[in-house]
Amino acid sequence: MTVMNVSRPLRARAPRIRTAAVATAAALGLLGLSACSSADGAGKAADGKLAVVASFYPMQYLAEQIGGDHVSVTSLTKPGVEPHDLELKPRQIGSLADAGAIVYLKGLQPAVDEAIKQSKNEHAVDVASLTALEEHGTEVDGHHHTTGDNHSHSEHEGGSDPHIWLDPVKYAEAAKGVAKTLAEADPEHKGDYEKNAAALAKKLGALDAKFRDGLKNRASDTFITTHAAFGYLAERYGLTEESISGLDPESEPSAARIKDLHALAEEHHVSTIFFETLANPATAKTLAKDLKLKTDVLDPIEGITDDSRGHDYVEVMEANLAALQKALGTK
Repeated sequence: MTVMNVSRPLRARAPRIRTAAVATAAALGLLGLSACSSADGAGKAADGKLAVVASFYPMQYLAEQIGGDHVSVTSLTKPGVEPHDLELKPRQIGSLADAGAIVYLKGLQPAVDEAIKQSKNEHAVDVASLTALEEHGTEVDGHHHTTGDNHSHSEHEGGSDPHIWLDPVKYAEAAKGVAKTLAEADPEHKGDYEKNAAALAKKLGALDAKFRDGLKNRASDTFITTHAAFGYLAERYGLTEESISGLDPESEPSAARIKDLHALAEEHHVSTIFFETLANPATAKTLAKDLKLKTDVLDPIEGITDDSRGHDYVEVMEANLAALQKALGTK
C-alpha cells in the first residue's frame, strides 16, 4: 500500500520550535514565581474548580467529559488553529506551572511538549503513553505506506503515529489514565472522575460498534485523504488509507506520489478524494479534478469550528462515518 505528502504550503518547522523555545526560556522566571506563590490556591480556577490545561481539542474533550462539573478546562489551541502550527505565548507557558492538571499528546506539538517539560507540573498526563502506538505513513521503497499490519510500540517513539483519538477504542483506553491523573490532582472527586471515564468509554464503545456495523458490505476498502491522520481508524475497521501527505501535514507530495495516487484510485475504484477542515484543500481538490472524482470532508477532529460537521467529537465522528459509507459504497 502507500501514503504521501501534504498540501499545505511548506513551512520550516525548526524556526517555529526555536521561537517556542525562546518563549519558554523567557517564561521560566514566571513559572518559578507562579509555582511558588500558588500555595493553597494551586491548581484552582477562579471558580474554585480544578484548572485543567489541554493541548488541543481531542485532549480538551477527554478532560471535559471525565472532569465534568469539577473542572475548568482551557485549551492551548484555539478553534480554527491547525495544532501542528501552534506557537505558545509566554502567558500560556506560564499557565502550565499553575495548572491543576495538564492533558496533552506528546509528539504532535513540539512547542507544547517542551513547555510542559519545563513547567515540571506533577499532574501532566501524556495520552499517547496510555495506549500502544503504531507506525503509519512510514517510508517503504520511497513511498508512504499505511496498512493494517503495522508493528505496535509500547513507548512513544519519534516515528509513531499520534492520531489515536480517531480510533474510538484507543481513545477509550486513554480515558482511564486521564481519570487517574485528575484524581491525583483532586482526590476529593476521585469517584466522579472514575465514573465519568467509564461513561465515556461506554459512549466510545457505542461509536465503535456504529463504525463496525456501518462499514460492512462495502464496495471498496481504500480511501484517499489529505494527510495520514486516519491510520488507526483504517486499521481498526479493515480499511486502507492512501494519503496525499505523510504524518506531517506540511510536507509536499512528490510527482511520483501523485502518479501513484492516480493508479491507486483507478485500481481500487476510489470515488472520492477527502480533504480537511483545517488544512489547505488545494492539492486534494486538484487531484480530484484531474481524476474526475468527487471531493468530501473527512475531519481529523483536531479542532471544532463553525465549519465542523458537528458540535463535538462524537458528532463529527458520526459525520466521518457517513462520508466513508458514501465514498466506499456501503449497502
